[in-house]
Amino acid sequence: MGGLNILFIIVFAIICLQRIVELRIARANEHYMKERGAIEFGQSHYPFIVLLHVSFLFSLLIENLIKGFALSPIWIWLLGFFLILQIGRVWAIKSLGHFWNTKIIVLPNANLVKKGPYKWLPHPNYLIVALEIAIIPLIFQANLTAALFTILNMVMMLIRIPAEEAALKSIFKNSERLEH
Repeated sequence: MGGLNILFIIVFAIICLQRIVELRIARANEHYMKERGAIEFGQSHYPFIVLLHVSFLFSLLIENLIKGFALSPIWIWLLGFFLILQIGRVWAIKSLGHFWNTKIIVLPNANLVKKGPYKWLPHPNYLIVALEIAIIPLIFQANLTAALFTILNMVMMLIRIPAEEAALKSIFKNSERLEH
């Protein structure tokens, strides 16, 4: 097994492990929020988000197995950018604390978070995920996966973000984001 295959396996394993840890955090946050009266929205599209992310990882693996493992000529820069995105991902999750989730769960009478990256962007985690979906495959020249899932993720965000905004507006009756 060459060094390239090992790099792919390491990156792929880290991504899978990270997603599993995030799902555990999301589940704990869901219980925390619902025990306090939080309401879940967007249940109808959530399975499609899960399918999109699982399919993305599967496609990344399959494309590399079929094409052979190849690094982009600028892989070191792409990998560096991916690592910077991971810092942003952790920052976004930590900034939301118990409010972070993979589902749309809104707690009435809570203040909306406007700290960390949420000072500047309403949905920084979605931007990070979109960039990851493009960059991770490009590191390994899985161009089909990068193109296909970038488009699919954009379509999903056209559903997800309005659903989240509507959920927040239905609870808070205003769109101003207050600090928690």
